[in-house]
Amino acid sequence: MRRRTVTAGNLEEILQATAPAQASEQAAATPAAAAPRREDHGLRTEFEFELPRGYVDDEGTVHRYGTMRLATARDELRPQIDLRVKENPAYLSVVLLSQVITRLGSITDVHAGVVERMYATDVAFLQDFYRRVNSEGHTRAAVTCPHCEGGFEVDLSGGRLGES
Repeated sequence: MRRRTVTAGNLEEILQATAPAQASEQAAATPAAAAPRREDHGLRTEFEFELPRGYVDDEGTVHRYGTMRLATARDELRPQIDLRVKENPAYLSVVLLSQVITRLGSITDVHAGVVERMYATDVAFLQDFYRRVNSEGHTRAAVTCPHCEGGFEVDLSGGRLGES
């Protein structure tokens, strides 16, 4: 009997590789119209954002628009076993952000190296955005006008502050 070591990182890959072939064949044979429809419970799991400065890649392209998904318990636990975080606890936010950012401009593989090379203002923005999305469930912020002292809400996910 051959033993196989399974880690949390490759569990999904192994499950897909060992899934019964008949299930995938049956799904391919079923037309889309006849497929069972998932109910939409109104849960928003991805949020778009615009970085204040933007990430500059190796070719000099600036990436400002991106998408962040809701964090899972695994996302919050995984950095705790990361050696970089154990050596430097401040690195936790870099690892955590790299797991929940699903797209940054044309970059779909956002890893810790990408977050490391972001400007500090963009990282601070993303940390606040993460906190708002995952603890408050929305991207709106209450602000006060410095001139008239009037209060209103702005949506941090889209558009630049002060623009309409």
